[in-house]
This record gives sequence, structure tokens and C-alpha cells, in this order.
Amino acid sequence: MVKYLLAGLLLCGGMVQQGKGQLPPKRELRAVWVATIENIDYPSRKGLSSQQQQQEFIALLDRHQRNGINAIIFQVRPVSDAFYASPYEPWSEYLTGRQGQPPIPYYDPLEFMVTETHKRGMEFHAWFNPYRAIANIRTSSVAPNHITRLKPQWFVTYGDKRYFDPGIPEVRTYVTDVIRDVVKRYDIDAVHFDDYFYPYRIANREFPDGNSYRTYGKGRFIDDWRRSNVDTIIQMLGAAIKAEKPWVKFGISPFGVWRNRDKDPDGSATRGLSNYDDLYADVTKWQRLGWIDYLMPQLYWEFGHRLVPYEVLVNWWGAHSYGRHMYIGHGAYRLGSSASWRDPGELPRQVQATRALSTIQGSAFYSSKSFDGNPLGITDSMRNHLYRYPALRPTMPWLDNTAPKAPYFTDAFEKPDGLEIRWADDDTSGQTRQFVLYRFEEGQVININDPTKIIGLIPQMPDPMVIDHSYIKGRSYIYIVTALDRMQNESMISDPMRVFVKNGKVEFDFEP
Repeated sequence: MVKYLLAGLLLCGGMVQQGKGQLPPKRELRAVWVATIENIDYPSRKGLSSQQQQQEFIALLDRHQRNGINAIIFQVRPVSDAFYASPYEPWSEYLTGRQGQPPIPYYDPLEFMVTETHKRGMEFHAWFNPYRAIANIRTSSVAPNHITRLKPQWFVTYGDKRYFDPGIPEVRTYVTDVIRDVVKRYDIDAVHFDDYFYPYRIANREFPDGNSYRTYGKGRFIDDWRRSNVDTIIQMLGAAIKAEKPWVKFGISPFGVWRNRDKDPDGSATRGLSNYDDLYADVTKWQRLGWIDYLMPQLYWEFGHRLVPYEVLVNWWGAHSYGRHMYIGHGAYRLGSSASWRDPGELPRQVQATRALSTIQGSAFYSSKSFDGNPLGITDSMRNHLYRYPALRPTMPWLDNTAPKAPYFTDAFEKPDGLEIRWADDDTSGQTRQFVLYRFEEGQVININDPTKIIGLIPQMPDPMVIDHSYIKGRSYIYIVTALDRMQNESMISDPMRVFVKNGKVEFDFEP
């Protein structure tokens, strides 16, 4: 009976408080990009020892976890190379200093990073650059077994870089095979692409894909043919990922403008470069047709920008989510870079603007090192305000909507440093990945939609337990625990555990 009463209170309390707009979101993606190209974020330099690489990554994770981040977007393939043991591509020069050289002593960085990320209850999104093959044709280290040496006919040079030609069918098959291999062998949570499809234009220079266009264009307008090439690989990859592991998400982080209104009445009231017309990426089509699971447009501009104002774009993307997830990419790297970005409130206001739109489910920040040194107090803002309370990640019911079984409390003990709480569950399938522990004061509405009542997100372990260090002896509390699967589906609530004082003695009530 108590459980049903609690469930009713939970529902009513959630509606009342959320209606007043008093609560921060309980579910929100809070991600950070970790770029490896040119060692932007990680590792700090080429050629570190394996131990140094591991220590740096653990420190990076711990710092972002303290900031409230719950997902890492890590660049595992910056230039047709690998931060993992690949049967297709050589080890990255950004890892070891020379392309093709494995870590010394040997370990698999991706396996290590995924494990450490999951230990902290965070998601690992494996970030691939699909078409960039050589970052600088004059200075980059290129191994003898690099694909540009094995299949030179697949590549074109544009500026100082070498790219796969997206118009060649074998290229699309190869890139799909590379990514399928990672999905199959590693416990990643998502495959992630950023904004590099066809490269950004170089003034007065056309992308040199004339040969493939003559072979495969079939008389189509070249822009339509290029968009079709990108459509094809996105559709191929979406199918390949789900065939290997249906729960692995596929997300795209495009340039911040789909199309300008002067080119398309459905475009945004902006001016300048666009995905559709310049990068040949019809990204909203992929979202609308269900080929991908999320979009994360890069809105790296400020409120009131002359050509691409943040407020215009965040509302435009929020209106074009098509029932899939929409997250906003924020330009944390711009903090302090100009007058607009010397305002410490700029980035927090951007995050709050996303929260005002029900069709946007979170934020990501480019990039990891932008938070070093706490510029304009952004780290303080995240820890003390924006992300003061933990958040579960949004669910994706089109992938999985089956929640695990509810856990149940088994014991509690007063300790010198707090209250030790233990629980168990009957999950024998391995579905449960985390637990959420809530605490309420005696007399408070039991509302698990209120993230301020979450006192811990605890990883699955053989005998789950946690110490509530903020427990105050002599006070009466009610604790609730729930289980989460890897897709963050949350179980029914447990029977409550009451902690109260009777005749001067602390007692615990586990009764339903």
C-alpha cells in the first residue's frame, strides 16, 4: 500500500513542481568533446609512456565528473588512424609520436578508456572523422600500411590535406567496415561524427572529385550527387551499427546552420555557410528518417551575433528534432576570446536556453581543455549552479524502453562518517548498470522527478552499498533506490527505507 501511495505522490509532486519551473532537469545529456587531432585535448603531447597516458585520461575524467559531465565524446580516429588496436588502420601518431607505433608498454587505449569512463557512470561516444586521411601532406607521419599508400586511387588532395573521395563506393564500404569493427569489439555507447563530411570550402578552389563524378554521377547535378553520397554512408552506417549492437547510438554533430532562409523557406533566419549547400550534408533528413539517433549542432556563436545569433538557431533546431534527440554544442573554447565572450554569463545563459525547450535534451562543450584554469569562472558555474545536481541521461525508447527490476534495501548501519546503506536486486540478466539513491526528509513529498533528492548514482557491483556522508544523526529520513540499465531506463521505485529515532535509538524500517 505504501508503494502505491508513494507512486501517487511522486506523480502529483512531479507535476506541481515542474509546472512551477523550480527544478533543474533530472534527465539531461552533459557531454564534453575530447579532441586528439594535433593533441588538442589528449594526450598532452605525443610519445607519452602508457602510464602517463592513462594517468592523464583518469585525471581528465575525474575533472569532468566533478563538473557534472555524464558523457565523453572521444576522438578515436582523427585521420584514418587509431587510438585502438585496429586490423584496418595504423596506430595514431598523436598517441605515440609515429604513425603505426603501438603504445610502449603495450595496452589498448580504447579498451582502457571505455572501462574507466563506465566506472564513473559516464557514457563513451567514440568520435570518428570519416573522410580526413592526412592532416598535413608536408608534416604528418604516414605509416607504410596507411590506407592512402595502399589505395591511393581513393584519395584527393585539397589544400594541405588528403581526403577520401566520398563519391567512390569502395570508400564508403571501407569506412563502414572500420566503424563496424569498433562497434563489434568495444563496449562503446555511441558512434559520433562531427561536421566534416565534404570539407569546408577553400576560396576559389573546387573540391577535386571530378573523376568520381564522371564515373558515378550519372548526369545528376553535382551538388545533389555529393549530398547523395553522404546520405548513402549515413544510411549504411546506421544499419551496420544496429546490426552489430542495437543499443549503440549513432549521432552527428553538424555545423550550426542547416540552411539559410534565403535558400529555403524552412531554413533559419541566418546568413553564411550551411550544411546543405556547402558541406553537402542534409542532416535533418537523417534525423527525420530515423537513420541517426541524435543531432548535436555546433552553435558556437553568442546571443545577438550579427549573422548567426544563438537565440535564432537554438529555437530553429529545437523545432526540427523530429522525435529524436537534439543536443546543443557550445563553444567553450571561445570563453574570453572577444567582448561578447568575456561575459561570464554567456555560456550559462546558453545552457538555460536549451532547458527552456522541451525538444532539446542536453548540451555538449567543445572542448575539454577549454575548462583548464576555470576561465571566467565556468567550472565554478557548472559545479555550483548549472550542474550542481546529478542528471540521468535521456532515454531513447525507439532503441530500448524496458526497465530493469526494482532493487530492495537489505540493511543500514550508522558509521562514524555517515549512514551505510545496502541493497540488492534480482537481476540475473546483467541489465542493471547503475542505481539511483534518493533521500527525503520526513514529511517531504516523495518525488523522484526532483534531482535535488539524488544523493548518489552508484555503479552495479556484487554487493551494492553507499555511505551517505551528509546523513545527520537524529534526523528522520526516507530513502528510495531504483535501478538503471545502460540506456538509462529507470526501474520502479523500491520499497522505502525509513530511518527514524525512537526512544532515543536509531531504527530502520524496511517494510513495504
